[in-house]
Amino acid sequence: MATTQRIAAGAAVAAACATALAGCATGTTGSNEGAHGANEAGAPAPQSAVRLIGDGSTAYTGAQPHLPKPERLKPGQKPPQFVVFSWDGAGEDSQKLFSHFRKVAKANVATMTYFLSGVYLLPEDKRELYKPPEHSPGSSEIGFNDEKGIRDTVEQLRGAWLEGNEIGTHFNGHFCGADGGVGEWSVAEWKSEIAQAKAFVKSWKTNAALKNAAPLPFDYDKELIGARTPCLEGQKNFMKAARQLGFRYDTSGVNNQVWPKKKNGLWDLSMQLVPFPGHTFEQLTMDYNFMVNQSGTRTQGDPDKQEYWGNQMRDGLLKGFDRAYDGNRAPLIIGNHFESWNGGTYMRAIDQVVENVCNKPDVRCV
Repeated sequence: MATTQRIAAGAAVAAACATALAGCATGTTGSNEGAHGANEAGAPAPQSAVRLIGDGSTAYTGAQPHLPKPERLKPGQKPPQFVVFSWDGAGEDSQKLFSHFRKVAKANVATMTYFLSGVYLLPEDKRELYKPPEHSPGSSEIGFNDEKGIRDTVEQLRGAWLEGNEIGTHFNGHFCGADGGVGEWSVAEWKSEIAQAKAFVKSWKTNAALKNAAPLPFDYDKELIGARTPCLEGQKNFMKAARQLGFRYDTSGVNNQVWPKKKNGLWDLSMQLVPFPGHTFEQLTMDYNFMVNQSGTRTQGDPDKQEYWGNQMRDGLLKGFDRAYDGNRAPLIIGNHFESWNGGTYMRAIDQVVENVCNKPDVRCV
């Protein structure tokens, strides 16, 4: 895709809006129609423009379709309220949450950002191809995949990109904490991890013996411009590596509800602290953090409290939205996982937040 056209698609929209305050402060906005309409600049390339890359796992197919058309703000006009819905891992499994949220987005004039874990495109029997920094080859805290899982994940990635969603990276083995976790990695080790994440996307057909399958319709070397690190660790050295590799943003930090700024050469699209109903402290805009403060490390806590816990997350995110929408219009950055923690209550919460905010005037859900 032409990354210069990614003004307001995926998490990169907030970076584009923040650029020298020239995006939303002085002029870049989209329209609900532009985000999903058939504007000429974002129309799919003709079939003759398809150019396979490498083994045919990916392909150049022209400019990404369904990107919103930028518009300049009028004097005194408020910027639109951007809301970023992003997903760590982004694989399709038996829960079918990837496909579910694609449907939710389409039904509510929204796009989303999917941070793919590269090992989700690597079959178990090829696990030795992954050589994680500070770990033995074939190691992974989140496992690998099988042929069906790879087929299903590729199908979702393909459809998501064609709908105007962004495909970022959540890297590979998801190593956290001490003893070789990402927080201990050097810049060179981060570069190795990034190179491998790209390689698994660019060679999934060979690795999974699916040579007759359709390619992913994008050039991942050009598509990949942003990421979130595992457990939000290792940000300092990752950002150094990412800047050298041409990334545009990082979303691994924690911040208040303020407009993005550049940090160490990258746009800082940190998740944010929002009200936590029933508590005196604020909570990060991520399902995992709500869960830890509700059921602790148990991913399936008291069934009698699960609906309440989901409502807490929903209401906290809505309060954070209202604070920005009625205030400084800082983009709201939300991060989640395709997981059914506490009976799926956080997925229900996101369903309700999307339905509640994405159809409001002057809101762009990305």
